[in-house]
Amino acid sequence: MCTLTIAWRTFDDAPVAVAANRDEAIGRASSPPDVYREDPLVIAPRDERAGGTWIGYNERGVFAGVTNLWTDADLAGERSRGLLVVDALETSSAAEAAERVERTTEEFEYDGFFLVVADAADAICFRWDGALERTEFEPGVHVVVNVAVDDDARIPSHRADVARRQAENARAVRRALEPEADGSAHEWLDRVGDVLGDHDYGVCVHGDGFGTRSSSLIALGEASPGDDERGRDPAVRHEYADGPPCVTPYERVDVESQL
Repeated sequence: MCTLTIAWRTFDDAPVAVAANRDEAIGRASSPPDVYREDPLVIAPRDERAGGTWIGYNERGVFAGVTNLWTDADLAGERSRGLLVVDALETSSAAEAAERVERTTEEFEYDGFFLVVADAADAICFRWDGALERTEFEPGVHVVVNVAVDDDARIPSHRADVARRQAENARAVRRALEPEADGSAHEWLDRVGDVLGDHDYGVCVHGDGFGTRSSSLIALGEASPGDDERGRDPAVRHEYADGPPCVTPYERVDVESQL
């Protein structure tokens, strides 16, 4: 995934609202969001090559999403980054997920990534380029791309021109997604879905054998279920475009019949 936007503790109807485009090789097989795991309940798409995922959430209202990080560092990539997302989604809170990420990156080396974990209490963005950096998000709208988190852009030398354009695109996206007074997560997701498919913002990608493969809109409610409510889908909205959002409509993800 190459563009991830999150509105954290911005809207009363959903403390975690996320919209994200996944950019990937056209031939890399994946499956749309479904019940990824039952205990704890995890809702996520699946990367059929490595078995992990790039975005998802669990029954406790914990969200996790990853983007590639462009870096000049030479990394071994011992383990799929998508499996680190799965690790995070096995936890009961974003704070616990963050601890899991910190432990696991001491054990394995990964290709470069940004990883966001969030729930109603915490939102944390990790940057990995062989060393792990942790940023605590403040309430508001944040945008993560391959070279930047909000205004913190770090341009790798090996693709500097493209990286600078991407950082500028991310700033434009963030400006466009500033929350409106008395707005709701649903209204914001409608707006961000349009932005993610608008080529003027440069985040819906079409290349030779590579491009935007899918897009997700997710809003998670406030309450985490108690032990007597295990297995409940906490999303107040979850839609998925199984293709570039410029031409592919978002469709509701419904897993209730499987629960």
